[in-house]
Amino acid sequence: MRSYSLFSIVLLCLAILGIDISAFYWLLSITRPIESEILKNLIYILFWVFTIGLITSILLLKIKLEIVAPERQQLIISKLYGLTVSSFIPKLIFVIVISLLYYSNFMFSQEASLIVIPVIGLLSGFLPFFIILYAIFSAVYRFKVHHINLKLETLPQQFNGIRIVHISDLHLGSFNYKYHILERAIKKINELNPDLIVFTGDLVNNFSWELRGWHTVLKKLKAKDGKFAVLGNHDYGDYSQWATPEEKRRNFNEIQEFYIKTDFTLLRNEAKLLEKANTSLAIIGVENWGNPEFKKYGDLQKAMKNVDGANFKILLSHDPTHWSEEVAHHTSIDLTLSGHTHGMQAGINFRTKKWSPIKYKYKHWAGLYKENNQYLYVTRGLGWMGFPGRLGMRPEITLIELYKK
Repeated sequence: MRSYSLFSIVLLCLAILGIDISAFYWLLSITRPIESEILKNLIYILFWVFTIGLITSILLLKIKLEIVAPERQQLIISKLYGLTVSSFIPKLIFVIVISLLYYSNFMFSQEASLIVIPVIGLLSGFLPFFIILYAIFSAVYRFKVHHINLKLETLPQQFNGIRIVHISDLHLGSFNYKYHILERAIKKINELNPDLIVFTGDLVNNFSWELRGWHTVLKKLKAKDGKFAVLGNHDYGDYSQWATPEEKRRNFNEIQEFYIKTDFTLLRNEAKLLEKANTSLAIIGVENWGNPEFKKYGDLQKAMKNVDGANFKILLSHDPTHWSEEVAHHTSIDLTLSGHTHGMQAGINFRTKKWSPIKYKYKHWAGLYKENNQYLYVTRGLGWMGFPGRLGMRPEITLIELYKK
């Protein structure tokens, strides 16, 4: 997990304090009709105990993070992240809504406003709170299968109907060794009867010890023609402090060895050919390739060195920005599969409509994209990072079926 400066953390705490002061101002108005002074004071005390406790915890964690065991850091940070979001966003919405209602109360009579405005204001705060709780405690592990059918002129007849399951961004450290939860996703994947399973990076959050015990789970994935993977930006250990370069290198090597244990072929700027009746399909895999602040380890030219004769080409590249920069209109790659964005783990998916704030950072952030005869699919990811929930962006398993047009 990336480290934020003390200045950034202090700004966050000031923002929390500012919103809570505003929320408390309106809370005083709402609780004014309550006759019991004891009850009112109890509400006020609980409000500020929570606020002061949250801010203190955030600051102490930042200052004392280095003395917390690495195995516990991710768990503590994610819990604080969830607590902060579930507190800050509902209060922000509450303050905005009740402020607008009070300052435009010409819509209500004086008597009505004393009842209607507080009720609507409270609902505007509690509803987002319960939605966020649902995102954290339920939706985060409600795995959803997205089924994509593609008809392609360039697909050889020999590979007509090939079934590819695409998964990405497991971030296994976030599962906190809850093997049984991911086994539900494994079961769903195997029931899809895939010919290929491809994984497009971010196996861990940072450390190889996050993989403890997971090889027995991921080894259960079955695909007729093989399982292939590439690395994501979190797999290199770039977001952690290491005592020595050797320690970082050892961590990276252990992550690579995990793929051998789980029968995945890890593609590091290389390709593998699948042959059927003198026809070949190339699975090309590049290391992480992203725009700053992400590093460019990927070398597409090196990865494509021996695939000129392939009849159909599939590229695995973790970051979808790679497609715009080096793939579309620049190569003969037919289909690119990416992850990385998580769909921001928050947004709207309704039938064919999708929206997330992440669209303002990534042009291609979720779903299927096409330019001329080249396709990109960006999965919303299977795990989570940072915010321990998913709001409108359920964890995704993608089944892609390719047909000859």
